[in-house]
This record gives sequence, C-alpha cells and structure tokens, in this order.
Amino acid sequence: MYLSRFLSIHALWVTVSSVMQPYPLVWGHYDVCKTQIYTEEGKVWDYMACQPESTDMTKYLKVKLDPPDITCGDPPETFCAMGNPYMCNNECDASTPELAHPPELMFDFEGRHPSTFWQSATWKEYPKPLQVNITLSWSKTIELTDNIVITFESGRPDQMILEKSLDYGRTWQPYQYYATDCLDAFHMDPKSVKDLSQHTVLEIICTEEYSTGYSTNSKIIHFEIKDRFAFFAGPRLRNMASLYGQLDTTKKLRDFFTVTDLRIRLLRPAVGEIFVDELHLARYFYAISDIKVRGRCKCNLHATVCVYDNSKLTCECEHNTTGPDCGKCKKNYQGRPWSPGSYLPIPKGTANTCIPSISSIGKCYCNPLGSIHDRCNGSGFCECKTGTTGPKCDECLPGNSWHYGCQPNVCDNELLHCQNGGTCHNNVRCLCPAAYTGILCEKLRCEEAGSCGPDSGQGPPAHSKPALPLLLLLLLLSALLGAANPLVF
Repeated sequence: MYLSRFLSIHALWVTVSSVMQPYPLVWGHYDVCKTQIYTEEGKVWDYMACQPESTDMTKYLKVKLDPPDITCGDPPETFCAMGNPYMCNNECDASTPELAHPPELMFDFEGRHPSTFWQSATWKEYPKPLQVNITLSWSKTIELTDNIVITFESGRPDQMILEKSLDYGRTWQPYQYYATDCLDAFHMDPKSVKDLSQHTVLEIICTEEYSTGYSTNSKIIHFEIKDRFAFFAGPRLRNMASLYGQLDTTKKLRDFFTVTDLRIRLLRPAVGEIFVDELHLARYFYAISDIKVRGRCKCNLHATVCVYDNSKLTCECEHNTTGPDCGKCKKNYQGRPWSPGSYLPIPKGTANTCIPSISSIGKCYCNPLGSIHDRCNGSGFCECKTGTTGPKCDECLPGNSWHYGCQPNVCDNELLHCQNGGTCHNNVRCLCPAAYTGILCEKLRCEEAGSCGPDSGQGPPAHSKPALPLLLLLLLLSALLGAANPLVF
C-alpha cells in the first residue's frame, strides 16, 4: 500500500515538474555572466547575457523639493482634515521630531501606526497656485521593472504630471498626466492603459482613473509598467521571450522604461468640490506617505552586480566592457564595435563580448609552453596544446604533468615503475643509474653504443651469459659426488 502511494506521488511530481519546467526558461533570469564548460579542448569560458536583480530603487535615490521651503512646519502651522474643515487639531512643527514631516518620510519603512509621511505647507496663499516638484535622482541609468506607486496621506491631487529624464535632469519628458478632468486641465481626452495596444504602448496619456479627489480608501496613484509589458508578454507575463525580442530590437521601447530621474509635479491639491473653500484653506495641502520604484541598474546585459559606494551606483562590468553602464569596450579590447548584450535566444541570450584589438592581441598573454601561440586568437582566447587547459593554457588535463608544458605521464609510483633502480621525476621521466637508459631505465647504456664487454665496466660481456648457470651446475654435481667420494682440491 505504501509503495503504491509512493509511486503515485512520484508520478504526480514528475508530471508537475515537466509542466513547470518551461517557465524558468521562458522567463530567463540572466543572473550569470559566464560559466566554465568542458569541451574536447578542455575547460573554456561560456559567456552569456546578464543583468542585476530587480530591487527597491528608493534606497539609492536623492530627493529634491522645489520650492525648497515648501515642507510644512517652518513656521509651525495647524492643518485641517479635508473631510471635515472644522477638525483642525493637527499640527506640523519642523522643530519637533514627533510633529515634523520631512521628505525622507516618503521612503521609510511602512507598516507602522500612525503612518509617517511628508507634508507640504497648506494653501494659505490662495489663489496663488500651490505647486510642488518632487525630483528623484539616481545619478545612474536604471530600468524600471514594476509599477511606480505613490501613496498619498491626503487626498490624491486634482492635477499631477509624472515626468522622466534620460540625461540626469537636463531635459524632461512627460510619462503620464493625471487629472480629475483631463480635457479641462491638459486639453487631452481621458484614457487608461487598457485603451492602449502594442502599437500605441508609447503613447503619453492623461488618466482620470487615479484623481477622483479625496477618498479614504483611494489614496494610491500608479504608473503601470507591468500592464505595458503585458502587451508583449501576455496577461501573466509568461511569454517574456516576446517582450525581450521587442526590447532587443526597438530602442524607443527600451528607452521608454529607462530613466535617470523621475519628477512628480503636483499642480493642484485635492479639493473635493467644484470651488475652493477660501474660509478653510488649511484643509488643502499635499501629503505623501510612500513612493515605490522597483528596477535595476542598466548595465547593457554585461553585469550582474551594481555596487552602491560613495552615494553612487556603478555596474561591475564583465565581457571586457567598462563604464558606469558597461557602455564601451575596455582599452585593448576594441577588436569590434561595442554592442549591448541580447536577451535572445532564451534562456542565456548573447553576451556580445568585447574582443582584443588587433594591435593589442600580443598583449593578451598565453603561456607559450602550453599554448599553440603565445598570443590570444582573434576571439580573445588562448589555443591550448594537447593535454593542456586553462584560460592561459597553463594547466594540465588528467594523465598529464607539467614539465616545460604539459607532457603525458611516463612513470608514477603505482603502475609505471622505473626499472633497475631508476626514480620517477615529476611523472614525466625516469632518472636512471649511470649504466642504464631508456624510458623506464630498461636498457643497458652500453648496448645502445654496442660497447658492452669485459672492460666496459657496464655489466657482463655478451658471451659470458651462460657462465653463471654452468658454475651452479658444477657445484651441484660436486655436492652429489662428494657424498660418496669426497673431492680433493
């Protein structure tokens, strides 16, 4: 009974495994840049496309507010609940930690109660617009991998623009417009991501979906990255090969999900009514409790590690590339134009490594004792001699030992013994006594010279070989006869 259950469970596991097996291959993790493989020539490096893991990028950003003094609390002020303009018992005071709301609270750990948040000054200068720019900078090109999520502690703004920069804040392009009335605010027809397609995925839209004024259960604004991915990879993002193919071949699509900076432009706070209540302006302000940005360092598929050091992100480049984004070939490795790695074919992609320059191939060292040439070949690799392996052809395959290069083993202390008192030296030759020679010291040296004789001192002469058996025979005969008639000498 137990055996039958075991076999049933095993069969189920095999079935599930066979069904699930394709999915990791379809996704492609690209978490290894190179690995050693065995070929007929020995161990060689196999290179592949690689990229850092997706992570929370808010840990590495710098935040800047404009105007700089827009944060509440200096001087201290009281603000009211938007839903009840007469509930004005909340205070913001920058000099008191418990009552302060600085910008860094948009990126701290959430889940505490009461929640922490950044808050602007109130709209006390109405009708002058209450506008704030929040700029997030990484000083590094990053690739977005998940939705940008902004959680407001106050009501969601009536008007807002999310912008991006690809040149460290020198120029800006809109990512998406948000408004309670897109036509009135930005002269654009309202749309949602669901209205887009593969052909219009790069269209900049205005959405009313996230700007419905104040609601206690509706405080979140999204910029939908995954919904845009889904146009190519399917609703559950299972066909990533299709998305990767588009990212490989369409620069505009790749750049769309790439940023160096993001800017949140808050243009009009949540009013919740048609008109602003000028008698209760302390109820209008901006407050953000959390901003989520997930992505990875852009390393052009030439690195798996991105180091944060001295407040700066840098790719640890592989494939003989260099630069903050691994965007160029290293010196002496410019044998062909630099190219980013490719996601295809799934699951390893193509590394597109930089190869040595023709003028610098001689500087790529190969061990001349183990390599066919003392320079790397046109692909940047050493061509090893038989029995030799290693990146520089300085390691021996099993059955070989190093002696001015890898040589097949001639002797050892187990099977291939040196004869006639010879000793095995480094597995490659026998050190023979003076009278012997040969691979295993199996020959008399005088035999090779044809000089073996009684005066050679290198063993008995050739004609005297029967002398020893004849002497033994005479002694035996003498012993037998002596038993009857002792011999007298």
